[in-house]
Amino acid sequence: MKLTARIPVTAALLALMLSSVTGCNRLKARDQLTKGVQAFKNARYEEAVNHFQTAIELDPGYEQAKLYLATAYSYQVVPNLDTPENLALAQKAMDGFQAVLAKDPNDVGALKQIASINFNTKKFELAKEYQKKVIALDSNDAEAHYTIGVVDWIQAYKNAQTILAADGLTDDGNGNVKMSKASCQKLKDANTALVTEGLQYLQKAVEVNKTYDDAMQYLNLTYRRQADLECGNDSARKDDLAKADEWSQKAMGARKENEKKKEEKTQGGVTMQ
Repeated sequence: MKLTARIPVTAALLALMLSSVTGCNRLKARDQLTKGVQAFKNARYEEAVNHFQTAIELDPGYEQAKLYLATAYSYQVVPNLDTPENLALAQKAMDGFQAVLAKDPNDVGALKQIASINFNTKKFELAKEYQKKVIALDSNDAEAHYTIGVVDWIQAYKNAQTILAADGLTDDGNGNVKMSKASCQKLKDANTALVTEGLQYLQKAVEVNKTYDDAMQYLNLTYRRQADLECGNDSARKDDLAKADEWSQKAMGARKENEKKKEEKTQGGVTMQ
């Protein structure tokens, strides 16, 4: 009887000890997270990764640390660099954000991060796919609309370079009237859908953010891609170029306004009368 009476007492002590160890590890994990965040804020991303990894080792269920770890990886990805090391970092970041989406498919932050990583590693169709998922959750996300427009322009510009090169031409930015009729038809086939979609998403970005100067500048560039598609219709080509110039002027005005606001904010919002 005495022996059996000791069993629940021993089990209770063991549970208490395990609970104490677990609690201690969680405190240590949170300390590592704090140190990791501090390193991250100071752009010491490798150091931040080490802290976040330690936090996860101490507390395997620490979801916040996992999210920060993926973010720290993503900040080390160099845009347009195809080295194995850079792509490996991108994949680590992607795996982390995909784990977040596995628990919450509507996590906008994770969707945006995955879109950004795909963009930086030139997986443009995937970047557009994830930005469209962001828009499905938030139709007024100006950055998502802008990114889709940028991707469409990148793809259209690449098509133009390739097709114009066959005529021995480089892009003149003014509709490329010297290209052959055959090349113009090829450009229409390759770029019409991209230009139409790009204009749609960039215009929405500006509708949401009235001073989105980068989106305005890409509207300028995309209207110049549209000018390529007029194929002998000089009036339409000139109309496209006029719209391009108009958006270029709007972009310069918006940029000045944004810089002024930034300067006022830096000065505490106090302006001289």
